[in-house]
Amino acid sequence: MSAFFSWLIAQLIKSLIEMMKRRRSSAKGFFRTVFWATGGMPSSHSSIVAALATSIGFIEGVGSSLFIAMIFYGLLTVRDALGVRRAAGSQAKILNQLGRDIKKKIDISFRPVKEIHGHTFAEVIVGILLGFFIAVAFCNL
Repeated sequence: MSAFFSWLIAQLIKSLIEMMKRRRSSAKGFFRTVFWATGGMPSSHSSIVAALATSIGFIEGVGSSLFIAMIFYGLLTVRDALGVRRAAGSQAKILNQLGRDIKKKIDISFRPVKEIHGHTFAEVIVGILLGFFIAVAFCNL
Protein backbone atom coordinates (compact mmCIF):
# COMPACT_ATOMS: atom_id res chain seq x y z
CA MET A 1 0.00 0.00 0.00
CA SER A 2 2.83 2.40 0.78
CA ALA A 3 4.29 1.95 -2.72
CA PHE A 4 0.93 2.57 -4.38
CA PHE A 5 0.22 5.67 -2.32
CA SER A 6 3.74 7.03 -2.80
CA TRP A 7 3.26 6.71 -6.58
CA LEU A 8 -0.21 8.27 -6.44
CA ILE A 9 0.81 11.18 -4.23
CA ALA A 10 3.96 11.84 -6.30
CA GLN A 11 1.92 11.89 -9.51
CA LEU A 12 -0.73 14.15 -7.97
CA ILE A 13 1.94 16.58 -6.76
CA LYS A 14 3.59 16.46 -10.19
CA SER A 15 0.24 17.20 -11.87
CA LEU A 16 -0.48 20.13 -9.57
CA ILE A 17 2.98 21.60 -10.20
CA GLU A 18 2.48 21.24 -13.98
CA MET A 19 -0.92 22.92 -13.77
CA MET A 20 0.55 25.85 -11.82
CA LYS A 21 3.49 26.16 -14.26
CA ARG A 22 1.29 26.21 -17.34
CA ARG A 23 -1.55 28.13 -15.66
CA ARG A 24 -4.04 25.78 -17.30
CA SER A 25 -6.44 23.55 -15.47
CA SER A 26 -7.86 21.11 -17.98
CA ALA A 27 -8.98 17.81 -16.53
CA LYS A 28 -7.52 15.99 -19.53
CA GLY A 29 -4.06 17.49 -18.98
CA PHE A 30 -4.22 16.76 -15.26
CA PHE A 31 -5.11 13.08 -15.75
CA ARG A 32 -2.58 12.69 -18.55
CA THR A 33 0.13 13.87 -16.18
CA VAL A 34 -1.13 11.64 -13.35
CA PHE A 35 -1.26 8.45 -15.43
CA TRP A 36 1.21 8.92 -18.29
CA ALA A 37 3.72 11.77 -18.00
CA THR A 38 7.38 11.10 -17.28
CA GLY A 39 9.87 13.39 -15.59
CA GLY A 40 8.98 16.26 -13.32
CA MET A 41 8.89 16.97 -9.61
CA PRO A 42 8.88 14.66 -7.69
CA SER A 43 10.13 11.41 -9.23
CA SER A 44 7.42 8.80 -8.78
CA HIS A 45 9.86 6.03 -9.75
CA SER A 46 12.16 7.04 -6.91
CA SER A 47 9.21 7.40 -4.58
CA ILE A 48 7.96 3.88 -5.30
CA VAL A 49 11.31 2.15 -4.81
CA ALA A 50 12.02 4.14 -1.64
CA ALA A 51 8.61 3.19 -0.23
CA LEU A 52 9.14 -0.47 -1.14
CA ALA A 53 12.62 -0.61 0.38
CA THR A 54 11.51 1.19 3.54
CA SER A 55 8.44 -1.02 3.99
CA ILE A 56 10.48 -4.18 3.43
CA GLY A 57 13.07 -2.91 5.91
CA PHE A 58 10.36 -2.41 8.54
CA ILE A 59 8.59 -5.72 7.90
CA GLU A 60 11.41 -8.13 6.99
CA GLY A 61 14.33 -6.36 8.65
CA VAL A 62 17.27 -4.54 7.12
CA GLY A 63 19.36 -7.72 7.19
CA SER A 64 16.94 -9.69 5.03
CA SER A 65 17.82 -10.80 1.52
CA LEU A 66 14.64 -9.17 0.21
CA PHE A 67 15.64 -5.79 1.66
CA ILE A 68 19.15 -6.02 0.15
CA ALA A 69 17.68 -6.97 -3.25
CA MET A 70 15.24 -4.05 -3.02
CA ILE A 71 18.05 -1.61 -2.24
CA PHE A 72 19.91 -2.67 -5.40
CA TYR A 73 16.70 -2.57 -7.44
CA GLY A 74 16.09 0.91 -6.08
CA LEU A 75 19.60 2.05 -6.98
CA LEU A 76 19.13 0.77 -10.54
CA THR A 77 15.78 2.56 -10.83
CA VAL A 78 17.18 5.84 -9.50
CA ARG A 79 20.23 5.57 -11.78
CA ASP A 80 17.94 5.00 -14.74
CA ALA A 81 15.79 8.02 -13.83
CA LEU A 82 18.84 10.26 -13.42
CA GLY A 83 21.02 9.12 -16.26
CA VAL A 84 19.75 6.80 -18.95
CA ARG A 85 16.24 8.22 -19.41
CA ARG A 86 17.50 11.79 -19.20
CA ALA A 87 20.20 11.13 -21.82
CA ALA A 88 17.73 9.33 -24.10
CA GLY A 89 15.36 12.28 -23.84
CA SER A 90 18.11 14.75 -24.73
CA GLN A 91 19.12 12.66 -27.73
CA ALA A 92 15.50 12.37 -28.89
CA LYS A 93 15.12 16.15 -28.69
CA ILE A 94 18.20 16.67 -30.89
CA LEU A 95 17.08 13.97 -33.35
CA ASN A 96 13.67 15.61 -33.66
CA GLN A 97 15.25 19.00 -34.35
CA LEU A 98 17.51 17.44 -37.01
CA GLY A 99 14.51 15.71 -38.57
CA ARG A 100 12.53 18.96 -38.72
CA ASP A 101 15.51 20.80 -40.25
CA ILE A 102 16.02 18.11 -42.90
CA LYS A 103 12.29 18.06 -43.67
CA LYS A 104 12.40 21.82 -44.33
CA LYS A 105 15.44 21.57 -46.61
CA ILE A 106 14.70 18.38 -48.52
CA ASP A 107 10.93 18.08 -48.00
CA ILE A 108 10.88 14.46 -46.92
CA SER A 109 8.44 12.97 -44.45
CA PHE A 110 9.53 12.91 -40.83
CA ARG A 111 7.81 11.41 -37.82
CA PRO A 112 9.27 12.65 -34.52
CA VAL A 113 10.41 10.20 -31.87
CA LYS A 114 9.02 10.38 -28.34
CA GLU A 115 11.02 12.68 -26.10
CA ILE A 116 11.05 11.00 -22.70
CA HIS A 117 12.00 13.07 -19.72
CA GLY A 118 14.35 11.85 -17.04
CA HIS A 119 14.75 13.50 -13.67
CA THR A 120 17.03 16.03 -12.09
CA PHE A 121 18.89 15.20 -8.89
CA ALA A 122 16.45 17.34 -6.85
CA GLU A 123 13.41 15.56 -8.33
CA VAL A 124 14.91 12.18 -7.41
CA ILE A 125 15.80 13.25 -3.85
CA VAL A 126 12.31 14.64 -3.23
CA GLY A 127 10.81 11.41 -4.62
CA ILE A 128 12.99 9.28 -2.34
CA LEU A 129 12.07 11.37 0.72
CA LEU A 130 8.38 11.25 -0.17
CA GLY A 131 8.42 7.46 -0.55
CA PHE A 132 10.43 7.00 2.65
CA PHE A 133 8.09 9.13 4.78
CA ILE A 134 4.93 7.60 3.32
CA ALA A 135 6.29 4.10 4.05
CA VAL A 136 7.25 5.12 7.60
CA ALA A 137 3.72 6.43 8.11
CA PHE A 138 2.13 3.23 6.73
CA CYS A 139 4.39 0.95 8.77
CA ASN A 140 3.72 2.83 12.00
CA LEU A 141 -0.07 3.06 11.72
